[in-house]
Amino acid sequence: MAIQNKITVIAGVTGGLGRVVAREFAAQGAKLVLVGTNAERLTQLVDELKPDPESYLTVVADLTQSGSAQKVFEAALAKFRRVEILFNFIGGWIAGKPVPEVPPEEVENMLAQHFWTSFNLAQAFIPHMRENHWGRYVIISTPGVGAPPANSLPYTVGKVAEETLMLTLAEELKNTGVTANILRVRSIDVEHQREREPSPKNASWTTPEEIAAALLYLCSEEANRVNGARIPLYGAP
Repeated sequence: MAIQNKITVIAGVTGGLGRVVAREFAAQGAKLVLVGTNAERLTQLVDELKPDPESYLTVVADLTQSGSAQKVFEAALAKFRRVEILFNFIGGWIAGKPVPEVPPEEVENMLAQHFWTSFNLAQAFIPHMRENHWGRYVIISTPGVGAPPANSLPYTVGKVAEETLMLTLAEELKNTGVTANILRVRSIDVEHQREREPSPKNASWTTPEEIAAALLYLCSEEANRVNGARIPLYGAP
């Protein structure tokens, strides 16, 4: 298996996407570092996955805060001695107001959840991956970055900043064995509404399982040349 025994850090793991990715990667033999802000939800996830105690680690951390990512990194190294794969699924959604009505704290909130979490993780983990000459870092973004819709400033600003971080990293990581990539989705269809109740509204939604399949590919040796990609996962049939 391509990711057998690969140490995989999943930040924001207790959300709908994180839970599916954790399950799929565990099934492929990856060892998991499960990161979230709520200890109870992390415990519930472990109860669902039922992993071997030697194959996982849970870490409670608020990655918007400086220093938290380093603590996650140190905990991962203490348990597994290395890290090869890093996913950041942290990030909420704030939008709905025209620019003159947007409170500055809403923009700050979105920058914290999207840009700062990914930045903090990059600073903690990327040097280690470079030293080992192998690594994968992937985040989830939105096609709205390329054509921002009206009344979407806080969320779009957060994602623009996060994508800029990843694309800059990709340039810096060329020919190192480490890659940084972006998956773009319109909406994550956790409830599989696209299949159960198809409509024009949900035709371009993406299931967590489809995202997990793309992540598995990006973490394979065959994807070694995929770096700095913004991969669209929202095409309707």
